[in-house]
Amino acid sequence: MELAHSLLLNEEACSRLGEVQKAEFIFDWLRYLEKLLLATSRSDVKEKQKTLVEQLLSLLNSSPGPPTRKLLAKNLGILYSIGDTFSVYETIDKCNDLIRSKDDSPSYLPTKLAAVVCLGSLYKKLGRILGNTFTDTVGNILKAMKSAESQGRYEIMLSLQNILKGLGAAATPCHRDVYKAARSCLTDRSMAVRCAAAKCLLELQNEASFMWSTDLDSVATLCFKSFEGSNYDVRISVSKLLGTVLAKAVISKHPGAAASRQSIRRVSLEEVLELLGTGFLRGSSGFLRASGDMLKGTSSVSRDVRVGVTQAYVVFISTLGGAWLEKNFAAFLSHVLSLVSQSHLKVTQAQTDAVCSRRCVSFILRATIGGLLGEKAQIAAAKDICQGIWKLKKVVDAVMSDGNLETRLGSTDVAASQHMLVCALQELGNLIHSLGTTAAPLLQDSSAGILDSVISVIPHPSISVRLAAAWCLHCIAVALPSYLTPLLDRCLERLTLLKSSPEAVTGFSFAVAALLGAVKHCPLGIPHGKGKIIMTLAEDLLCSATQNSRLSAQRTQAGWLLIAALMTLGPAVVGHHLARVLLLWKCVFPVSPKDLETEKSRGDSFTWQVTLEGRAGALCAIKSFVSHCGDLLTEEVIQHLLPPLPCAVDLLTQLSSIIKTYGSPLKTPSVVYRQRLYELLILLPPETYEGNLCAILKELAADLTGPDVQVAASTFLLPPLCHQDDLLLLSPLLKETDHRFIEEQLLLSNGIACGSLEYDPYSIYEKDVEGDSVPKPLPPTLSVISSAVKLFGVVCAHVGEAQRLLILEQLLDSIKHTKGARQQVVQLHVVSSVSSFLKYVAGSKGNLGPEEMRRPTLALVMGALESPNPLLRCAAAEAWARLAQVVNEGPFTASLAQVSFDKLKSARDVVTRTGHSLALGSLHRYLGGINFQHLNSCVGILYTLSQDSTSPDVQTWALHALSLIIDSAGPIYHIHVEPTLSLIIMLLLNVPPTHAEVHQSLGRCLNALITTLGPELQGNSTSISSLRTSCLLGCAVMQDNQDCLVQAQAISCLQQLHMFAPRHVNLSSLVGCLCVNLCSPYLLLRRAVLACLRQLVQREAAEVSEHAVMLAKDSREELTPDANIREVGLEGALLTLLDKETDQKLCRDIKETLNHMLTSMAVDKLSFWLKLCKDVLAASADFTTVTCVDTMQEEEGDKGDDVPVLTTRSDDKSHLFTNPRWTTRVFAAECVCRIINQCENAHSAHFDIALAQEMKKRDSRNDFLVLHLADLIRMAFMAATDHSDQLRLSGLETLLIVIRQFATIPEPEFPGHVILEQYQANVGAALRPAFTSETPPDVTAKACQAGKEALSHLYNESASTMEILAVLKAWAEVYIIAVERHKNHKQPLKTTTCSEESVRNGSCSSYGLLDLVHTDLGTLSRLWLAALQDFALLTLPSEFASQLPIEGGAFYTAETSENAKLHYNNSWALILHATAVWLTSTGFVVADPDEGASNLSRPVTPTSMCQGSSSGATVKSPEDVYSDRFHLILGISVEFLCSLRSDATMESITACLHALQALLDVPWPRSKIGSDQDLGIELLNVLHRVILTRESPCIQLASLEVVRQIICAAQEHVKEKRRSAEVDDGAAEKETLPEFGEGKDTGGLVPGKSLVFATLELCVCILVRQLPELNPKLTGSPGIKATKPQMLSEDGSRLVSAALVILSELPAVCSPEGSISILPTILYLTIGVLRETAVKLPGGQLSSTVAASLQALKGILASPMARAEKSQTAWTDLLRSALTTILDCWDPVDGTHQELDEVSLLTAITVFILSTSPEVTIIPCLQKRCIEKFKVTLEMKDPMVQIKTYQLLLSIFQYPNPAVSYPYIYSLVSSIVEKLQEIDKKKPEDTTELQIVQEGIKVLEALVTVAEEQHRSQLVACLLPILISFLLDENALGSATSIMRNLHDFALQNLMQIGPQYSSVFRSVMASSPALKARLEAAIKGNQESVKVGIPTSKHTKHPGKNSSIQLKTNFL
Repeated sequence: MELAHSLLLNEEACSRLGEVQKAEFIFDWLRYLEKLLLATSRSDVKEKQKTLVEQLLSLLNSSPGPPTRKLLAKNLGILYSIGDTFSVYETIDKCNDLIRSKDDSPSYLPTKLAAVVCLGSLYKKLGRILGNTFTDTVGNILKAMKSAESQGRYEIMLSLQNILKGLGAAATPCHRDVYKAARSCLTDRSMAVRCAAAKCLLELQNEASFMWSTDLDSVATLCFKSFEGSNYDVRISVSKLLGTVLAKAVISKHPGAAASRQSIRRVSLEEVLELLGTGFLRGSSGFLRASGDMLKGTSSVSRDVRVGVTQAYVVFISTLGGAWLEKNFAAFLSHVLSLVSQSHLKVTQAQTDAVCSRRCVSFILRATIGGLLGEKAQIAAAKDICQGIWKLKKVVDAVMSDGNLETRLGSTDVAASQHMLVCALQELGNLIHSLGTTAAPLLQDSSAGILDSVISVIPHPSISVRLAAAWCLHCIAVALPSYLTPLLDRCLERLTLLKSSPEAVTGFSFAVAALLGAVKHCPLGIPHGKGKIIMTLAEDLLCSATQNSRLSAQRTQAGWLLIAALMTLGPAVVGHHLARVLLLWKCVFPVSPKDLETEKSRGDSFTWQVTLEGRAGALCAIKSFVSHCGDLLTEEVIQHLLPPLPCAVDLLTQLSSIIKTYGSPLKTPSVVYRQRLYELLILLPPETYEGNLCAILKELAADLTGPDVQVAASTFLLPPLCHQDDLLLLSPLLKETDHRFIEEQLLLSNGIACGSLEYDPYSIYEKDVEGDSVPKPLPPTLSVISSAVKLFGVVCAHVGEAQRLLILEQLLDSIKHTKGARQQVVQLHVVSSVSSFLKYVAGSKGNLGPEEMRRPTLALVMGALESPNPLLRCAAAEAWARLAQVVNEGPFTASLAQVSFDKLKSARDVVTRTGHSLALGSLHRYLGGINFQHLNSCVGILYTLSQDSTSPDVQTWALHALSLIIDSAGPIYHIHVEPTLSLIIMLLLNVPPTHAEVHQSLGRCLNALITTLGPELQGNSTSISSLRTSCLLGCAVMQDNQDCLVQAQAISCLQQLHMFAPRHVNLSSLVGCLCVNLCSPYLLLRRAVLACLRQLVQREAAEVSEHAVMLAKDSREELTPDANIREVGLEGALLTLLDKETDQKLCRDIKETLNHMLTSMAVDKLSFWLKLCKDVLAASADFTTVTCVDTMQEEEGDKGDDVPVLTTRSDDKSHLFTNPRWTTRVFAAECVCRIINQCENAHSAHFDIALAQEMKKRDSRNDFLVLHLADLIRMAFMAATDHSDQLRLSGLETLLIVIRQFATIPEPEFPGHVILEQYQANVGAALRPAFTSETPPDVTAKACQAGKEALSHLYNESASTMEILAVLKAWAEVYIIAVERHKNHKQPLKTTTCSEESVRNGSCSSYGLLDLVHTDLGTLSRLWLAALQDFALLTLPSEFASQLPIEGGAFYTAETSENAKLHYNNSWALILHATAVWLTSTGFVVADPDEGASNLSRPVTPTSMCQGSSSGATVKSPEDVYSDRFHLILGISVEFLCSLRSDATMESITACLHALQALLDVPWPRSKIGSDQDLGIELLNVLHRVILTRESPCIQLASLEVVRQIICAAQEHVKEKRRSAEVDDGAAEKETLPEFGEGKDTGGLVPGKSLVFATLELCVCILVRQLPELNPKLTGSPGIKATKPQMLSEDGSRLVSAALVILSELPAVCSPEGSISILPTILYLTIGVLRETAVKLPGGQLSSTVAASLQALKGILASPMARAEKSQTAWTDLLRSALTTILDCWDPVDGTHQELDEVSLLTAITVFILSTSPEVTIIPCLQKRCIEKFKVTLEMKDPMVQIKTYQLLLSIFQYPNPAVSYPYIYSLVSSIVEKLQEIDKKKPEDTTELQIVQEGIKVLEALVTVAEEQHRSQLVACLLPILISFLLDENALGSATSIMRNLHDFALQNLMQIGPQYSSVFRSVMASSPALKARLEAAIKGNQESVKVGIPTSKHTKHPGKNSSIQLKTNFL
């Protein structure tokens, strides 16, 4: 392929290739040429132009395929536009000649088509340069069109579109001719031609004004005709044409002169709407004919015309735009609603037609109001709709007030208004639903009267209106949960009052049911008592039903509807009413079959109607119960549910005879009854109705094959039974599109209505599948079939095998015995049921039964595989494979495949070939690779079929099957990859573009192939790279296809390629393709684009973003107009799209894509992202908000850091986002939080203003978050003060994060202040509406009480629990912070993180904060304790439920305990911490003055904590009260910590541990823990588990702190016991004292019973996790193994240090014997840590872990146990071993000792020498080794080691016991003296060397003081010469270095001290050595001189006072 990459075609290389490769080669060259021409210089192009033109024209003659001819034409256009144009006329003539040619053979056709395409491209590119040639060209093309076939017509239309585009106004002479030609093509039989003609006309109307003036009517009629029999693509294209032309007609401004000349007529809006209305109501038939037909009642508008016109309405309004719609809304609304009013009797004659028209009108309203208007305009629109509802209501009232009943019911006015009302109410509901809480002002506006108007139409005579009004209330309640309870109350009240009006009973019961259905969308729920009211009302309705025959049906229905809706509230509510429901259920059916017989003989048609209604309702209620309250379905309840079932089934079998007896009025109720029973049985486990299986099966068979089902509704029965992927083969209507809502009706044949609420009122409370739209149940006749099919699958799988065989035979016969259309219906039902049965068996891993079952099943499926209905073939192929799966035998599967092979080889008809090829694909899908030879034959056959160009259908299905085989065969398919790929490429290059479905299947095959190749695609071998090139080529062909779904396939193929071989996919062209299709009208294409983008930005967000902007700037052609990438970048375009998009999946993808982009780019493009978010948030800011923010802008005026955004409202252009929806604004607020979060992990300057400003000065491109603080506050402020609750929450969250992050940042210009102070006013203003913080907490608590009362009338009681706990939690947080600050005594910052008090007093000192809480602590603490008590009760396991207080706790009611748990879970941890801190502060000893009588007006319950006297119980002693509180806190903590769930937050765990720490900070709780050993052990085990399961260092450290406190408590306890024992037995003998502490007399520690053992386990766990080398099992030997020491992380060091502290405390908890058993472990671990972490650090420092282990060693060695008589000998032995171990660490093992830090080890040895009793260290062998170590270190080169050695020796020499210190003195002094004497020769050069000398001197001086009298003089005699040798005389002093001068001063000072102390020795030395004396005198003299001259002497002699003291002391000579 590389040879193809040249400017000229490499003809030689090309000629060597075969046919397929040649086509590939040429296509690749053309692709390359297109890029190359644009990049090559003009002169180079001109040079080669002649040859190039010849090559391109010769390709024209070689019959190029569709993609090739398109590219060829494009290249010709580019070539001429860059190079010379003189030969272009020749080229045009050549093309015209080719078109004129008389050769009509199929082989010549591609050449003709290529010529047509070339002409289009040339004119498009060169336009008017081509002068007047176009008249001939157009004439020629139009002439050719007369004889052209569909492909020709298609290409000619597109070519004409291009010619018109290029020529613009110049083409006027041909406009009429083109118009005529396009008219005929617009109604062509080929859909692709219709689409092309629509595009051509759309281009034409830009210049041809006659289309939107004089010919407007005929254009419209033409479009209506075009809609007839159209497909989805045609409807999209033609509606775009019609909508655009009509919009143009409305807005066109005609210049006067031209108008008079051309006599253009002005068209008014009314005329245009009238035109569209005609199409909607009468279709394409002429006016006169239509009226004639209407009189006869025969005409019917076909649905596709109506759907097309509906789409045209939407295009028309969208083209005119939102602003236009706002102005003309009233006219538009009344026109659209009039489309369904019955003044046009036609539309609404039949119920089915009415439903479909209503759906169309709803779609128009939703798409325009919901899609084009901003939130303000939507609120205005809602008011207009409301006005419309009032008007219609008046009409009805006028009729209803007429006394004559006959005229009332028959009135056409009521019938006329009902459909308008339904549409208006549904749109009102949808509008408010989408506005969410933003709609609050609308509902509060009493002048609009929204709620009143909706409630007023609830008792409307038409059931559809009642249901629509109820649904509208549902939407209002979901949008504004605070209205739910008031609306419910209002409806219940009306229902009770108007019990005697049938309309009101049904209407208000619908409303109540709809509102109950809304509860699950409202997190706060409704008050618990409402359930009881509704239940009572329902019972009342059911009981009173029989009193009045006029109302009995309505009351029965209403009663059961209320009960069924009540079930959706879930187990918590239903549990209380279950017994009553089960009783009603039992009573509604007769007890025995005998009773049923007697019932049959009684009654009349009416009573049976009511009975069936009641029983159907009861079945529905139980179904609702089973599906919503699964938790209540215990064995016992199921036993109560079962008895009526057999009777219900009996009634089912009797229905037909009842209908015979009582006539047809019972038909509908009986169908409904059947459906309800089937639905319930589907939900119940089949075991529950085992006895009735056969009866049910017979009924099902009768239903499915019965004579009364006339309509074949395959489109709703089969899709669930087909595989999702196979549905793509069928009509595109099954695919998801934006128009799904209206397109659905085209799936059903004209006689069938699409779904609507009135077909099943019970669906009003069900959770709808599609989010917010109205439920759309199908008519009962259809839904009963669908339920029967489902149930058949279950029942047939559970009956006996004989019965199963029988029924299958029976079904097979029933198909054979019917004929014609009837047969199709029966076959459809039967095959659906069998498919359902096979699906169920396969799903439940069952089996089919004996072999004879296979024959009938196979016959049934086989028949369907050859059915003319494609959907049925699809379902049959699925069943075929499922059958093989269920039988699961190789030979059987092979025989099935063989059947298909044979059929495919022999059959020639399309049906058989398509059915069986899919069957093969399905077999592979379910059974993997069947076997190898089958795979080969399958692939061979499908290859052949996919090349059958006579039938695109066969190609499509065969290729689809091939894609399934590629998918399922996996690696086995590798041998077929190359041939398959070349087949795909050949077909892509040759299949006509008009067969889009073939291209779609090809795309699926290519996708499957890419997946099969997978990561291999990265390879570099020739075979792989040629495969890769082919894949990319295939993608390129598909990207160029006109069909959107093919383009979507191309994008997903490229996405796969990018995943497997990212280097080989050209990112810039891929991103370009994605940006162009970002706003495509096709949903599936948009989805593909976003799925791909989401993947790309995960790896290369920055690149993608740059490519998009580059592309937008470079692109000559306008990108999609909606996505303004040039201005706002890809990110902004995605935000805009998010705002417009309605598809949930797409919105999720957009958000994820934006999140990925934000994560990787926000920090680098900070200003850009913040501006985007600000634009979105500011675009919505109301004027009211602006006035609030102005104050802030004045403050900032002088700072001038950024221009205020909100003041620029007048200039709309500054806003890139017009009226974004609240959901988009919420997302923008979340983005701001994410940006802050990203900056946290980036540079520290983001949160440091001084640093940020400095870095910004250095490089202006630097950008930091803190510089945008004003913007952040402003955005948070805008969000926090919005109408929308969700946005307010997001705003407050953002504000909180901003305050948290910036609270501590100082303001550099004003020291002592923080940066946030200047924004205090804004923060306050944003928070004030959220809660008024001026109130103190007791008022807040009171308010909570009041709020609880108020709330519990509005929301569920758990809402008040939530509020109270939130307040208590907030105060707990304040209190904890206050106490911590108080402890730290730090001056707090000006703005605290806690929003409440920061508003209250901007700067309160820590005392102030504590005082603030202190005044209310009494109240708060009681409330906290009560909340904890509640929490403790709620967390008890379910078996203790009976012991809980019946009426609930302090803050929750018993009924809402389930919901309340959630709120307690959110707040208990902080409350627990605060309570523990409070109890600690009182020390558990201060009695609360109000202890007895709680002065809170809280309902008194036995559970409230310290109620005492008020509850009449005995008053507890303070000790008991404290004990209770202590156990409450401990219990809650242990319960929580010992079973940490995965969702436990870090916050809760740390709060819990801190609470335990606070508790153990004071003596009383410690004594409780100390005295109760089991409690301590349990706590330790719990903490051990926390440490094991939670990795976080802060949690582990907090746990260790608690462990330390437990050990301290145990120590205190042991000490106390020893002390009291000594006091008691003071006189007794010492020996008889009992042993206290663990280990008693034996020293044994029992695991599980021992506190010490538990602590050891825990510490070992911590140590081994940080230092695995400590584990002997791991290192393989218990001995010391030399490993390199390591530095731990900071967290690790802290953990290890904490564990060591605990270890060193342990011996004190043991008895002497116990201490002996644990000592080895403790020593092993401590020394182990020392050994593993003794790393050499600069400056001779010790690492923190080493310091900790030395500290621990010191603690252990100093333990009293070491000296206790019972344990002394053992301890001594063990300590000696430990010392040996340390010494061994030192000695080289494999020469690795140099790694360890000598100072650490030496310090350890010193600790041993100084801290143990002497007998440990004075045994000669050890002492000798220790001395050896000191000698070695003294000789070391490292100065720091020497310094430390001297310091340690000093401490040893001064040890009071001579037995210890003398040996060291004897051994080491001589070498020290020698070293010091050498100094005279080698002077110290730096401070460390100086320090060594000084330390050495200190050691000698210490020796002098320690020495015995007789030796002292000798030592002084040694010392003096050394000191004097350091002195300098006056000459040397002047020139000496500072080091030498320091040494001189040091020596002089020491001499001055020694002289007077040992004067006799001093004198004798001086006398004996005149040289020394002279030197000393010189030095002293020099010193005095230096003082006079003022030489800057060293630090020692800075102060003159010191010098004078020296002078005085020199006299002692």
